[in-house]
Amino acid sequence: MMWGMRMEFSSLAVCAAAWIATLSCASPPTMSESPDARNDIHSYSRPNEVRVRHVALDLDVDFDAKRLFGTAELTVERLDPAADEVVLDNKGLRIESAEASTDGAVFEAAEFSIGETEEGLGGTLAIKLPAGATRVRVRYATGPLATGLQWLEPAQTAGKKHPFLFTQSQAIHARTWIPLQDSPGVRVTYEATIRTPKDLLAVMSAEMEQDPPRDGEYRFRMPQPIPPYLIALAVGDLSFREMGPRSGVYAEPSVVDAAASEFEDTEAMMEAVEELYGPYRWGRYDLLVLPPSFPFGGMENPRLTFATPTILAGDKSLVNLVAHELAHSWSGNLVTNATWRDFWLNEGFTVYLETRIQEAVYGRERADMESLLEVNGLEEEMRDLEPRDQILHVDLIGRDPDDGFTGVPYVKGMLFLVAIEAAVGREAFDDFLRSYFDDFAFQSILTEDFVARLNEKLPGAGEKVDLQAWIEEPGLEQPFPRPVSSAFEQVESESVRWQAGEIAPNALPTASWTTQEWLHFLRTLPDDLPLERMTELDAAFELTQARNSEIAHQWLLESVRRGYRAADARVERFLIEVGRRKFLKPLYEALAETPEGKQRALSIYEKARPGYHPISSGTIDQILEWNAD
Repeated sequence: MMWGMRMEFSSLAVCAAAWIATLSCASPPTMSESPDARNDIHSYSRPNEVRVRHVALDLDVDFDAKRLFGTAELTVERLDPAADEVVLDNKGLRIESAEASTDGAVFEAAEFSIGETEEGLGGTLAIKLPAGATRVRVRYATGPLATGLQWLEPAQTAGKKHPFLFTQSQAIHARTWIPLQDSPGVRVTYEATIRTPKDLLAVMSAEMEQDPPRDGEYRFRMPQPIPPYLIALAVGDLSFREMGPRSGVYAEPSVVDAAASEFEDTEAMMEAVEELYGPYRWGRYDLLVLPPSFPFGGMENPRLTFATPTILAGDKSLVNLVAHELAHSWSGNLVTNATWRDFWLNEGFTVYLETRIQEAVYGRERADMESLLEVNGLEEEMRDLEPRDQILHVDLIGRDPDDGFTGVPYVKGMLFLVAIEAAVGREAFDDFLRSYFDDFAFQSILTEDFVARLNEKLPGAGEKVDLQAWIEEPGLEQPFPRPVSSAFEQVESESVRWQAGEIAPNALPTASWTTQEWLHFLRTLPDDLPLERMTELDAAFELTQARNSEIAHQWLLESVRRGYRAADARVERFLIEVGRRKFLKPLYEALAETPEGKQRALSIYEKARPGYHPISSGTIDQILEWNAD
């Protein structure tokens, strides 16, 4: 997921016990199934007793009732011979019946119970297993508060004619639309039959026909084991454009050609990362451009990245998001964090790979600019983070896993890996990463596993890099490997000249500036910049009406912070039209800094909230202390 996201290793048992004290264990990993070391505190399921291995969905999409209904058939493996039930995660599902089978052909009614619900986590669905049972089938419907689903009215889409549905299962929202063991440590294969209105197309994170007949029934198959948060579905008026021999893009008809043009370098990105870290193992890599209410920049659903339309800038300047989500095909999807405490294993590795892809396809200067923007953003964010949230191996006991979705696992994780690369050399680190992806392919691992692997394959790294400080302590290990950008240095020099009155704004060399240079310029404006200078910039470059979403957001944020009221109307329009949480959160926080601003924010939010995804509205509810009643 763009930030602006099993097997037990017996040789790690001793190492894990001394984990915080030593952070070293050189023996190689071996497979086992310990019941405790990989306990996922965000799941009620007990996969070390009975584990789900395969999910078969047969669902109808009901736009009128805003619900999915049908069956989920689960193939299970009894790891504890004494276990007599399979325990699933369930949040708000309406369970009609449960059945069990010993052969997958004949099913008989099975006793089931629904546990008490806890806010955030939901509850349990426990199904009794007769002797020899290997499958259970649950007939159910989703509830009205399923946070993993967003139902859009036609007016909320680009075409304005048809409704739209998309899922967002990370971190623990899969349990709101599928009864399963909703933990990243429980990998499953899946298949699905999805029925829709006949004028709409269903797509999923699985093998599927590229241009199927619109007959209202679609079939999917995912043969590789994936964590449940990567099961994804979207239904809408979608068209498809091929971009390469194994890549293409889905989007609404009015958007699809622009998206295909914007993402035309996807195949080059795939080739770049394959050369570095081994083959792409998922068959195809397609993208789906969603309506603007999508709460994230992107979601790395295998074979089908979900992407926000806010990256369609027309000049490929924001396709670092594509590089990021593609990189997840190795770091996150292929090798996955086993618990949400280990989220940095997904995102820190992915930001590092994203940087390497950018460097290979667009050059070192662009990669350095992107990295420096991220590092500067992390330092600003960390000033407001509690020390516990500045730790890579973050403690999430008693907390929603979304609390860990800050810039820390992304950018601090990337800097940690850059520090290792600097210590051992790029060639040696690339060899390490390639073997890491090969040997842990299709597995979910812990931070301890990574450290053990590092000490086994690169024993000198732990002597040169303070693993304890990077992984278990707040802040950034000093000195850390800060990126350097000569282009940004030139931007700063020109900015100083303009601020001093030496040149007019139209004398700034902006004709050659990239989006990244514009963002750096805007983020380094002094806090006490007079409003007349804001007016001067706006008149010269029409920043209030900027079409590039990143530039527009940064300008509007600076405008709110400085009280530049000429941008007020665009601020409101932007907050109503865009649902990406990366943009919403800073703007609402800036507005809420003053009583007057908070009242304005509440007025805007009342209009905008119905169009936001529950993940975004949940964040803004807290900022504005929103009371839906």
